[in-house]
Amino acid sequence: MTRPSRARINLDALRHNYLLARRLHGGRALAVIKANAYGHGAVRCAQALQDEADGFAVAFLKEASELRAAGILSPILVLEGLFDAAELAAARILDLWIVVHHEAQLRMIERDPSHGALHVWLKADSGMGRAGFCLADMFSAYARLRASGKVEEIVLMTHFARADEPDSDATTQQLRAFAAATAELQGDHSLSNSAGILGWPAASRDWARPGILLYGADPMPMGSMGSGAALRSVMHFESQVFAVRTLQVGDALGYGGGFVAARLTRVGLVAVGYADGYPRLAPTGTPVAVDGRIAPLIGRVSMDMLTVDLSDLPQAGIGSRVELWGEQVAVNEVARRAGTIAYELLCNVKRVPLVYESS
Repeated sequence: MTRPSRARINLDALRHNYLLARRLHGGRALAVIKANAYGHGAVRCAQALQDEADGFAVAFLKEASELRAAGILSPILVLEGLFDAAELAAARILDLWIVVHHEAQLRMIERDPSHGALHVWLKADSGMGRAGFCLADMFSAYARLRASGKVEEIVLMTHFARADEPDSDATTQQLRAFAAATAELQGDHSLSNSAGILGWPAASRDWARPGILLYGADPMPMGSMGSGAALRSVMHFESQVFAVRTLQVGDALGYGGGFVAARLTRVGLVAVGYADGYPRLAPTGTPVAVDGRIAPLIGRVSMDMLTVDLSDLPQAGIGSRVELWGEQVAVNEVARRAGTIAYELLCNVKRVPLVYESS
């Protein structure tokens, strides 16, 4: 018998979420499919979106080259930019758009002996403090790119640090800082990530970069915005109960014996664990759905299995379907219980087959 754990990927939901993002933003949108499309499979997701998406964004050159090898001809932006002259030469061959966010990357272009025109996204650090030219250097960096004779088009971009905090004024400050630094520079603008699209209409510009929202996870705090409610879950992470046992009152369960039965407890063993990407730190009480009904995780998550309380589900047993997250159990809720974020959970799914579904 084949191990029953899998992740079903709903490509119709992916397309729905992309079109929602573009409609909310009002401009063009690069679908961010870095990190293997946040665990969903970059090539298959790109193929599903290529008729709708204005382009794609990945983290580094290898991710882009895999898409080109799979026949994806749409624009692809390399968000980290390039690491050396060999990568710049490869980016030219692959016809990639590249982010330039620090001095060494700028000099690489200036010294490049090739003469093909590049499509560059020039990144400003408007308050993230991580990557990008300081605002005072943006004019000079822009002028040097133009003077190099190697660049055909420049898009001006920045990245929000706290767009998922609707009560913070940090995003407003970043908007003002970016506007002041780029007021005299020509070119399209790109500001909004997923949280920017959902929470900050004032940040809408020429290009958006939706990431986590493509996969149905709302980055905004629960109840803070209405738009995220229209998102559809793309990944349905599921397995089955493959054994059942009964604990007597006082019996301990699993590593560390952290769960002790306070009543006669039917325990279902589920064929998925932290080696498959389910969070090891998910505590007792984290919801799962068993045959469509919510039940609690109990005990410590193991490498290859976890345990759920079936005491209130007398019809459940061996073969019962278990949804770890998906339509009934929000990945954001599992992440919250485990003390992490949905991004990490989705990116960590591994060892289980991805099964693609589309109408």
